[in-house]
Amino acid sequence: MKNVGFGAYLKAQREGKGIPQRKVAHAVDVDTSTLSKMELGERPIAISMIKPWANALGVDFKQLQIKYISEKILHDFRSQPYLFEAIEKTKKILDE
Repeated sequence: MKNVGFGAYLKAQREGKGIPQRKVAHAVDVDTSTLSKMELGERPIAISMIKPWANALGVDFKQLQIKYISEKILHDFRSQPYLFEAIEKTKKILDE
């Protein structure tokens, strides 16, 4: 997923708190080069990385996961004509 928005958000959070890339890279188990590419939206970010990323940045895991999922849906499916219907069906299935 090339997701410049989410990566840029993570980078802004990291830089705003003065946390070096190497500390976040260690937390999410990647090298700093890969982390840089993730922050630039050039490498995908796995959902399994969200919790360690939240911990490393000291941000709320729930809010970060919601942002990740929302942006992934928008990135992958925004142009689909039946997106809202698919989301509603998915919501009903999850509510069961």
